[in-house]
Amino acid sequence: MENLSISDPPPVGASEAQQHVPPVPSPVPQLPPQMFTTAAQLLDLTDKKLMVALRDGRKIIGVLRSWDQFGNLVLQDTMERIYGQNLFADIPRGVFLIRGENVLLLGEIDLDKEDDIPEGYQQALVEEVFAIKKREQEEKKRKDKARLEKLRNYGFEGEHGVEAIL
Repeated sequence: MENLSISDPPPVGASEAQQHVPPVPSPVPQLPPQMFTTAAQLLDLTDKKLMVALRDGRKIIGVLRSWDQFGNLVLQDTMERIYGQNLFADIPRGVFLIRGENVLLLGEIDLDKEDDIPEGYQQALVEEVFAIKKREQEEKKRKDKARLEKLRNYGFEGEHGVEAIL
């Protein structure tokens, strides 16, 4: 048996198959930014105007200045937009910190269409829209209570059907 090393030349008369060196694997292709499902996807949105819908129903509009690995966001020049019936109003909020777990939806605002009022809506005073929204929330609460009462009559128990005993 011969002692061969990698640096030795191939033997004379070796067939093509024996001389074939396997190809060097090509580098792993980089994924496009759209494929990231982590906070790294926010890199493309930094310094852009965004609308963030929060889990509690609020809509926040501002310029994304900073973010971290948990999806926490820092927005500057922030406005909270409230809706009621066919009216809306903006409340200035300044710098706004949003905890990542509270973000429901996030999207970039088209600056060309930003000043256009959405079809079917009119801008109004904050107090007027806030009063309408409060009435809508009370009406929804009343309907939910009536619905839960009907379900209870049929034997179903709602989320908060059992009262806590202290």
